[in-house]
Order: sequence, then structure tokens, then C-alpha cells
Amino acid sequence: MIRAINDILRRIPVPVIWLAGALPFALLLWDTFTGGLGADPVQAIEHRLGRTALYLLVAGLAVTPLLRLTGISLMRFRRALGVLCFAYALPHVLAWVVFDMGLLWSQMGQDLLKRRYLLFGLVAFLMLLPLAVTSNNLSIRRLGGMQWRKLHKLVYPAALLVGLHWVWAVKVNEREPYFWLFAILLILGFRVLIRGRVSWGRVLGRV
Repeated sequence: MIRAINDILRRIPVPVIWLAGALPFALLLWDTFTGGLGADPVQAIEHRLGRTALYLLVAGLAVTPLLRLTGISLMRFRRALGVLCFAYALPHVLAWVVFDMGLLWSQMGQDLLKRRYLLFGLVAFLMLLPLAVTSNNLSIRRLGGMQWRKLHKLVYPAALLVGLHWVWAVKVNEREPYFWLFAILLILGFRVLIRGRVSWGRVLGRV
């Protein structure tokens, strides 16, 4: 069964993921031009871009746990998921800078100091920036595989900050942000557990 699923996944071209990842943005554009964003279109744009970025980030993080737990491999699509995540995170930040803050840099600085969730979100974005820039084969060759992997471990603290960013941004009792923060913590905890097992296995193997 798992082999059949993986055979099907291997037949799916990576560009299909890019096209699927572009659909939320296309729907956002449609709602923007047809007046479907509600009473506060700026907030709707920011929130939809941010949520989509988070969904893609969690999807990328879940690839390795899914492989280890079920044997289903989505490794071919992980890079596309990561770049798509940043492709939504960038306009999410720009929407806040341009539409919400009106390019008022001093006001932005004050808001970052006053509202912790904004600071967490910005730091997470800055962590994701070098990952997006180096998500190509040329960067892997220039950095070397080991250094490239070390750099891309920034995705883990970035994901945690993104989860906290959403939880602290909500002003009402919403369950969804807590669900996604829990999902991020679960994935990160699983990776720590697996890493610990591997380390102990190596130690015991040398005894």
C-alpha cells in the first residue's frame, strides 16, 4: 500500500505543487477585486497571507515525520513547500508595512516594541529569508551540504515564533491558532525524540 502511494507521488511533477500553492493567492486576488474581503480588507489580506504561509510551513515541517511514521515520502515537494511558504510570508509582511503602517518607520518601531506578536513575526520572517534565498542547488554547492543543513535548521525556531505570533495576535478566543501552535510543538517534539534515539543508538553501538 505504502509503495503504491509513493509510486503515485513520484509521478506527480513538482510544478503541480507550485500551481496548487498559487491557488490561495489567486482566490485572494479574486476576492480583492470583487469586494469579497469584508469590512476590513487590509486585515483580511494580511491574515489570509499569514495563515497560508503558516499552513505551508507546517506542511514542510511534517514531511520528515510523515516519512518516518508512515513511510510515505513527500521529500520531492519539501523545497517547493518552503519557498511557497516564504512567497506568502513576504507579501504578508509587506501588507503590514505598506497598507497597515503606511511606511511610517517610526510608528513601526514603536509597534514592534509595544506588541510582542509583531516582533516575533518579524524575527521569524528574518529567519526564513536566508532559507528562501538558499533554497537552490547552487547555494547547496557553495555552502556545502553540512553548512546548508545547519542554516536550514533555522526553520525550527522560526516555526515556533510563527505559532506564537498568531496565538498572541488574536484578540478573541480563537481555537485555530492554538491548534497550529500545538501541531508545531508536536512536530518539533517528534524531531527531538527521533534525534535523541539516533544519538543514543550511536552511543550504544560504540559500547
